[in-house]
Amino acid sequence: MPAFVVGGAIRDRLLGRESGDIDIVVGGPGLELARGVAALVGGYYVPMDEVNGVARVVLPQTTPELHLDISTMRGGIEEDLAGRDFTVDAMAVDLVKGTFASRNIIDPYGGQRDLVSRSVRALSEVNLQSDPLRLLRAVRLGAELGFEIEPDTAILVRRNAHLAATVSAERVRDEIYRTIAAPDAFRWLSCLDELGLLTTIIPEMEAGRGEAQPTEHYWDVFRHSLETVAALEFLIGGRPPQNTSHLTPKLLAAMPRTSSLEGHFSQEMSSGRQRGGLLRLVGLLHDVAKPKCKTIEQNGRIRFLGHAHEGARMAVDIMERLRFSAREVETASTAIENHLRPGTWGEELPTDRAVYRFFRDTGDAGIDVIFLNLADHLASRGPALTLPEWQRHAQAASYVLTKYFQEKAVVAPPKLLDGHLVMERLRLSPGPLIGEILEAVREAQAAGEVGTREEALALAARLSARGVAAAEVASSRTA
Repeated sequence: MPAFVVGGAIRDRLLGRESGDIDIVVGGPGLELARGVAALVGGYYVPMDEVNGVARVVLPQTTPELHLDISTMRGGIEEDLAGRDFTVDAMAVDLVKGTFASRNIIDPYGGQRDLVSRSVRALSEVNLQSDPLRLLRAVRLGAELGFEIEPDTAILVRRNAHLAATVSAERVRDEIYRTIAAPDAFRWLSCLDELGLLTTIIPEMEAGRGEAQPTEHYWDVFRHSLETVAALEFLIGGRPPQNTSHLTPKLLAAMPRTSSLEGHFSQEMSSGRQRGGLLRLVGLLHDVAKPKCKTIEQNGRIRFLGHAHEGARMAVDIMERLRFSAREVETASTAIENHLRPGTWGEELPTDRAVYRFFRDTGDAGIDVIFLNLADHLASRGPALTLPEWQRHAQAASYVLTKYFQEKAVVAPPKLLDGHLVMERLRLSPGPLIGEILEAVREAQAAGEVGTREEALALAARLSARGVAAAEVASSRTA
């Protein structure tokens, strides 16, 4: 049967980029062919749209994962290409000829021309309306390819931005994540906003536009949120984003650069989404509750009491609505709930007890919390930031990060006692007191106050006899 490679695989091949997705259209039953290909290569057959004859074949043992999306052609090949989104995706190669040489590329709408001019150009407004996800894809393609959205296409996207609200949550999630994880995320988030898409997807952010903050803040709540994303890209990636003159290499000199940090932020959280990209989204949402929590005191002082707690709750609602995984939602909630906490360390370096408490409460999101706090600081002061002020703030963060990676006995002390031993030696009954004693002992371990099982048992006995374990643990949790 007639068969053609179409779309992004050709675009990426011409740009010298790797592609894990290969779209194939066939002049025959696509589902039947996909089943046969999957059986032939020992791959996985995944029906995607049985009505329109679209299925995926996941090829086995490929790194990175490679899959073929096989679909039934709509009419002839040029008619099929006419229904696609952008000119750079509306090219085809006949599989019978089997070559990507430019003379064999079917390109009726000028896709190669727009690759040269680095333009994202829509084929038609009707095509955008037929699948409104394409409105978001225009920005995502620009971000990932480093292309400009062609002016007439930008007009079409802006005119139809409201339709993005009708797209399924999972598809929106994937586009917004890929956009925010791409280089120069600040620019492309600003583009989403200018085109009316950002607050269509996340309407909770609209209230921050023009919302004034205390004098130490350089920007309003909305702009501050976008600048936090730029600062996170700067701190994690180690290079200043475009058009942000206040983020200079001098600021990076105060921060550690280690392979351990790179490994942390490259961790996969869910379905190919990495921790570093997720943290950028968290940065975008971290102050979403400020307008709701805003108060103005009699002396004119602006305050946002409780915005971290309320912001964590709102971020959970937003991310669950967009179908992020439970792990991603929990990480975001923990980071936002605690993002002000590193700012309380002050000029004196935190004690080992304080470091232990911090990572006890934040778990594997602790590093994310630290970087979110640092980015928040940069985005608060903006161009008004002074180098000595930043160095003081970064020193405590660097100290805690060093403790995390180099002194595990502080962050996660080895277990000296368990509940059974405490109950046996101290003749206690099961109950909350046992857990409180164990937690107090671990905290004392982190602080270097006990180092052996016998010292730990002696402390447990004193706490039990004095009945102060609960009070000590309660105090530690509020510190």
